[in-house]
Amino acid sequence: MDATPSSRLHERRAIRRRAVRRRRVAALALCGLAVAGLVVGVLQATDGGGGAASPAGGQAASTGELGETAGDVALETAPATTAAASPDVRVSIAAVGDIVMGTTGHLPPDGGASFFADVAPAFEGDIVLGNLEGTLSTASGSKCGPDSTSCFAFQAPPSYAKWLREAGFTVLNLANNHAFDFGAEGQRQTIAALRRRGLRITGLPGQVTIQRVGQARVAIIGFAPYPWAQDLNDIPAASKLVRAATRKADLVVVTFHGGAEGSDRTHVPQGPETYLGEARGDLRAFAHAVVDAGADLVIGHGPHVLRGMEWYRDRLVAYSLGNFGGYGVFSLSGPLGISGVLQVTLEANGDWVEGRLVATALVGEGVPALDPAEAAHGLVRELSRQDFGRRGVRVSPTGALRPPR
Repeated sequence: MDATPSSRLHERRAIRRRAVRRRRVAALALCGLAVAGLVVGVLQATDGGGGAASPAGGQAASTGELGETAGDVALETAPATTAAASPDVRVSIAAVGDIVMGTTGHLPPDGGASFFADVAPAFEGDIVLGNLEGTLSTASGSKCGPDSTSCFAFQAPPSYAKWLREAGFTVLNLANNHAFDFGAEGQRQTIAALRRRGLRITGLPGQVTIQRVGQARVAIIGFAPYPWAQDLNDIPAASKLVRAATRKADLVVVTFHGGAEGSDRTHVPQGPETYLGEARGDLRAFAHAVVDAGADLVIGHGPHVLRGMEWYRDRLVAYSLGNFGGYGVFSLSGPLGISGVLQVTLEANGDWVEGRLVATALVGEGVPALDPAEAAHGLVRELSRQDFGRRGVRVSPTGALRPPR
């Protein structure tokens, strides 16, 4: 049985107080060392600086427990803050699902320049998060054989990172089934292309990405059921990583790529999901566990369709944001062509302020566009009610998201 609203509030406040105390102790220890003259240097760190060596051979890029990015980017080593962000600080987050800006041999006619033109105004957020499927690379060695008709490997030019940056993205999730389509070299080139444009990444094993928003530090962690990603199926490890993130950040956002795929996979089942023989996660158990560990917002993608939204322990879980844009690579029939931009504003302590689902659709060959029919609103409203009952998030006719009554 769930805790009462009052006990949940006290538990949340206790977690935040413990995190503040830990940060203060760490800061006082550092000050003491400096006064005693024992600090012989200052380790310079930013939320995105670089310099670590690239991974070698066929191994996926990796990071330390609180790594900012992989390979060519230094670990997140910024010292803990002396206190939590002011309670009146608010953080706005915009998030979308799967993004494929075309693939070699089938790219947009203008080189991708206008790919996000119609939807970029909806990217209203201090943090703008997307799931980048495929690679931005020129690497050889596709995972698909030359004669394969049922294997898909996506590769767009590294220069396309520019369009992500200009659209407003700040963080790209690489925890998904297409991030390693061209092996370790394709992954390395993708990371390098994004970093050159000042974009953060998340989703590598052990990685916690930190983005500062004013006084607030926001941790973003990506999960997927693949060896090049933080493991979606290892729920105890996921909970441990989220707990570690709460000691470094005021807010924790979890994003995951999981669940079975297809137009008939709009519902979130009880228990584990599989697809093509792959274990694609027990998404309800995963989402609840990471919220229990301290996550303030959980955002899913992977089934290629929108799914319902659950209100769990005063936190929003969006189980799938579906396809957002896929030039010439996705089927667009029925629910596969319906999408949206999730907009959420939270207090620095994780409390809910407001949310909205901006309805979008994939048009033409899979370009994202605002949807005048606003099909996403009715679809997510009904799925939330059917799958989560009294815990289903309420979706207004205009897309406003509200906790259950």
